[in-house]
Amino acid sequence: MIVQSGIEHKIQDALRPVFLQVANESHMHNVPAGSESHFKVTVVSAEFDGKLPVARHRMLNQLLREELEGPVHALSLHTFTPEEWQERQGQTRNSPPCQGGSKPG
Repeated sequence: MIVQSGIEHKIQDALRPVFLQVANESHMHNVPAGSESHFKVTVVSAEFDGKLPVARHRMLNQLLREELEGPVHALSLHTFTPEEWQERQGQTRNSPPCQGGSKPG
């Protein structure tokens, strides 16, 4: 949980989200047990007001640059303003199953 915790702290400090969920989805991929390489990140922040989704994703990619250069292989980013989050009634899509290879048996 070291990588996950680091991601959570960086986002909390930079974006002051009203909602943050960082889910380690590594178990859904062909990686060793206990890996921290694939994450689904849901962030609701007023910092996203007036920004298109691509700009929001760039903000997070820049913020998490070190993790993306190291242990993190993939981030699924779900970014919303508080108003958008309320319209969605706090719902995001589920991540699809891994298409990158078979899981070890």
